[in-house]
Amino acid sequence: MAKYRCAILDDFQNVTLTVADWSSVSSELDIKVFNEHLGGPDNVVKALQDFEIICAMRERTGFPRAVIEKLPKLKLLITTGMRNASIDVAAATERGVTVCGTGSFGSPTSGIAIGLMLELTRHIGYENARSRPARPGSATIGPELEGLTLGILGLGKLGTRTNQDRPGLRHEGHRLEPESHAGEVQGGWRRLCEQGGPVPAGRLHQHPRGAVAALARAGRRQGARLMKPTAYLINTSRGPDRRRGRHARALRDKKIAGAASTCSTSSRYPKGSSSLRKMDNVVLTPHLGYVALKNYQNYFAGVVEDIRGFIDGKPMRVMTS
Repeated sequence: MAKYRCAILDDFQNVTLTVADWSSVSSELDIKVFNEHLGGPDNVVKALQDFEIICAMRERTGFPRAVIEKLPKLKLLITTGMRNASIDVAAATERGVTVCGTGSFGSPTSGIAIGLMLELTRHIGYENARSRPARPGSATIGPELEGLTLGILGLGKLGTRTNQDRPGLRHEGHRLEPESHAGEVQGGWRRLCEQGGPVPAGRLHQHPRGAVAALARAGRRQGARLMKPTAYLINTSRGPDRRRGRHARALRDKKIAGAASTCSTSSRYPKGSSSLRKMDNVVLTPHLGYVALKNYQNYFAGVVEDIRGFIDGKPMRVMTS
């Protein structure tokens, strides 16, 4: 019996075959692991056109209709997690492609949010790098988190967990609901901004469209102007950031104290083209929120289960939208 050709994408750490037990499917698969990002749509199609099974890591590689329609052998497309805005599920379904997701573990993004707050205020990474040549003393002084106000925009799973993990911070949160009106969201955003503490933004792109529209009017156009000069903006969302120009001006002019993003992909903050990368009150990292060992173990155990279920004619965790 011929084996299924299976592609595992964007395994930057080269761990996908070791964090889970693949023995239940390995004899039926011809696996190729891609440790480097494939790049644009044309490169994705060229690399993957002969695979029946593709395992995607979150939104690192997109599968819009134009790509799916050029993968004639594709039968099973798996994403880690149960949400992936970069997959056109409808297009896949139309072409008879089964799309499955996996479980995850905990809320590792909340830890990253707290870490970014600490880095912005206490400069731990900077002082670590500075100490390597054995320079005496510290070069920075920053505010203590205790007593500051933490504003959480979007009290979903991740926002709630961040609130629970906050280290001595007072809490001011705002939940975005389907029935949220523009005035309500604007009022919540204004209250968060005027407090002057860290303001983490959650997965705004996954909130209801009406609330996002209201938030756009309230925050994306006015946010930096509303925030105090002592405020820090922390972004842990996966959505596109079209406000980096406004953020850069606010940070350059010290209208806000600092900003951090854990989703600074090359498309969001292109290397060499963004002044944000040159500012000492800015912290940029790759998307680290879900890159945690137990999360990966859950992801790829789920990937194996999805493949086994598909081969047996009993697909699991099928995504329909």
